[in-house]
Amino acid sequence: MIRTGDVLYNPVTGEQLRFEKTAADTNGEYVLVEVAVEPHGFVAAAHVHPFQTEAFEILDGTVNFEVGGKTIVASAGETVRVDPGTSHKFWNAGEEPARFRTEVRPALQFESLIETMFTLAADGKTNRKGMPNPLRLAVIANAHYDVVRLPFPPAWMQKASLALGAPLGRMLGYRAIYEPRRPAEVALAT
Repeated sequence: MIRTGDVLYNPVTGEQLRFEKTAADTNGEYVLVEVAVEPHGFVAAAHVHPFQTEAFEILDGTVNFEVGGKTIVASAGETVRVDPGTSHKFWNAGEEPARFRTEVRPALQFESLIETMFTLAADGKTNRKGMPNPLRLAVIANAHYDVVRLPFPPAWMQKASLALGAPLGRMLGYRAIYEPRRPAEVALAT
């Protein structure tokens, strides 16, 4: 469970998030995070939040965005707003770290999605783009379908694929929330 002040780092994408306000703090109205992106760091994939608005307030550096097919280069003092249902991604194309504050409104399960994806990356369970294997991703995406989707294929086609892939992934032991085993659990399992 994410708490105010928690920091998550994704070594694959070069993103570090510090939670300034959590869903618990705001009664689910929003989540506020400060994000630091290393040079050449990026969000794992272009995505859509079907029911959430996301606002990015640039604090330091320059961040490139692709929002609805349009490229935006935003610098300190600028804000980029992404409305629900709009495809977007970001990356730091510069040689200096970039920082921005992101507000995601409403919170929904944004925190559990981020915690799961960042923890998988930290444990070496993603590819070089920060994505887990397809069956694990199906389980996660199915559970977080109201939070995030891919921009393509159409939503109905994604849901149909998840209806097949998620049960297979669960049969293999994948869960929607990734919690690495603690050393004592690993010792008991061997």
